Amino acid sequence: MNLFRLDASILPGTSTSAELADIAEAEWTAANPGATVTRRHLGTDALPADAWALATTAAFAPEADHTPAQREALALGATLAEEVKNADAAILAVPLYNYGVSQHFKTWVDLVIAGAGPTTPLLKDTPTVLTTTLGGGYGPGAPRAGWDHSTPYLERVLADIWEAELTVIKRELTLAATTPGMESLRDLAKEQHDTALTAAREAGKTLTKR
Repeated sequence: MNLFRLDASILPGTSTSAELADIAEAEWTAANPGATVTRRHLGTDALPADAWALATTAAFAPEADHTPAQREALALGATLAEEVKNADAAILAVPLYNYGVSQHFKTWVDLVIAGAGPTTPLLKDTPTVLTTTLGGGYGPGAPRAGWDHSTPYLERVLADIWEAELTVIKRELTLAATTPGMESLRDLAKEQHDTALTAAREAGKTLTKR
């Protein structure tokens, strides 16, 4: 058994998305002692920003004409795609940044697609947990309702393109405890935190049953 774990926080020491992913992973590893966990942390080991363009342009040129940089980019894309494809279960911890996914996470997605093809269902029938966290509130009635351009994108990629059996755990208001002006939201933020912790535990148990 092999679990693929991906993190995208740029603050790994205090990551709220990782907190939830850690709980789900702990449930999975407890049920699968000795199993393999393949890890990739985009926040601490970022991928080259130009790799996707190099891999993509290489596809339009004969192999003999590929530059060394293009060959490296193609090999990287293939490696990343293989990591996803080989997963028996997957956990991805991806916070929202600037109302969307971060550049380093988008680079990863683009390189995986370059390595596998745009329509390959890499996670077909694979139980997958996505933990995503948002500093503010984006639900109905919130001042920035509809500004979350990250979660729909993640669901499109993981569930619709890669065909994962996806469970989404979404926690909002992660900045309420420390941000001036958000004091009135702290009780709601704690409720969301508690709910997310429970959901992560249950999602991890579900991963082990599929």
